Amino acid sequence: NDEWWGRGFTEWRNVVRARPLARWHQQPHIPADLGFTDLRVPETRAAQAELARAHGIHGFVYHHYWFMGRRLLERPVDEILASGEPDFPFALSWANEHWSRTWDGTPNQVLIAQEYSPEDDLAHIRHLIPYFADDRYIKVDGRPLFVLYGASRLPEPRRTADTWRAEVARAGLGDLYLCRWEHDGHGDPAALGLDAAIDFQPDYPQLGPAMRRSIPERVLRRFHLSPQVYRWHR
Repeated sequence: NDEWWGRGFTEWRNVVRARPLARWHQQPHIPADLGFTDLRVPETRAAQAELARAHGIHGFVYHHYWFMGRRLLERPVDEILASGEPDFPFALSWANEHWSRTWDGTPNQVLIAQEYSPEDDLAHIRHLIPYFADDRYIKVDGRPLFVLYGASRLPEPRRTADTWRAEVARAGLGDLYLCRWEHDGHGDPAALGLDAAIDFQPDYPQLGPAMRRSIPERVLRRFHLSPQVYRWHR
């Protein structure tokens, strides 16, 4: 993290640097009850679970980063599995995109490339089985939930899904409940061998065209008068 983003960097630095783009725009949003959270801290994970439970949230879905056997940001979920705490439902979503210096997963300045192979499909699902077997793991009609961030990026999604289903069944856990996030496409998930799609926000196509970079537009933004900002808000 220090090498790629700078010493001690977290996304909280970006949060506190946010500035209003219009008079009604409330920025920055400073965290309230839990402060600047760090998921490596057990007390933070427990507090998040308590707050979520109090507000009717069923469980958490954590991004899972896997690059041909190499993992990143794995510590919180590994500790949740090993410690049994917090006693709160959870599931995993494979963020199967390049790890890059951009925030949207585009292939510019790739730090770790996402690659695929049949052998890796098998190694990957075998790694995940202990998580699926946990009593807290979220299941849909008894089936462990696993979400794909970019299902359409898989070279052979049906073959991958079949491999995963067979291995999970062999482990005695029944059938997987495989989902895609809808930002990845709005077609029938069954066409990729999946069971369902999940709403993903923000839905960028609904945000309107990109903000113009002309001199008049920059002036309007400078004085918080941009009509395009207002249209996004509305």
